[in-house]
Amino acid sequence: MTSDLRRQLILGAAKRCFARHGYTGTTTKSVAAAAAISEALLFKHFPSKAALYAEILSDECEADPALMDLLEREPLTATLVELIRGMVQHFLHIADGPDQEEAQRLRLMATSHLDDGEFARLLYAKIEKLIGAVFLASLERAVASGDARPFSGDPLNLFWFAHHSVMMAALTRLPATPCLVYGKANDLERQLCEFLLRGIGLNDAAIASHLGRDQAADAGKTAIAESA
Repeated sequence: MTSDLRRQLILGAAKRCFARHGYTGTTTKSVAAAAAISEALLFKHFPSKAALYAEILSDECEADPALMDLLEREPLTATLVELIRGMVQHFLHIADGPDQEEAQRLRLMATSHLDDGEFARLLYAKIEKLIGAVFLASLERAVASGDARPFSGDPLNLFWFAHHSVMMAALTRLPATPCLVYGKANDLERQLCEFLLRGIGLNDAAIASHLGRDQAADAGKTAIAESA
């Protein structure tokens, strides 16, 4: 069996284990047993359980046709706005949606920051590889077209600042009783999109042009799954 086939076999076994037992209840030993290989052979492909889980999440993102369609668009101001809107929609709907697995992933991401950080580092690397180039190219075009002001620091930091902000907003809504109530919940998505886009450097005219109220209300068309 080739290395790539063995890797896919391990990922398939890991998906079944995580689906049945969750992240905490799954061990590399149980994944190896499900894949009918030794744990030592598993570690040749994936150094840890966190690496396995991060790879699975990355595969799921790449299998999302809406996300792939967005990432294949021409890098423009409109693409940049859609990236941010998709990220906001994904995170804000975690607490509202029926998918408890998404909520557990968000908890795992938060816990990782308080632990050894391995899972968070792995997932951030996956997100950057998947989305970073499109974000940077779209931001560059937005600046060139006059839709955004230039940024003197590392422009990728603007993406991370947006990501961290919306992830924290999602965490406040995760408990059954939210930690913080953001006023009019039905307008929260647009408020957060506008806040992030202004922080990234877009001017009000560009935001008004690409973030129409009819579009902002059309939730769920794109989903960025970093994002975690």
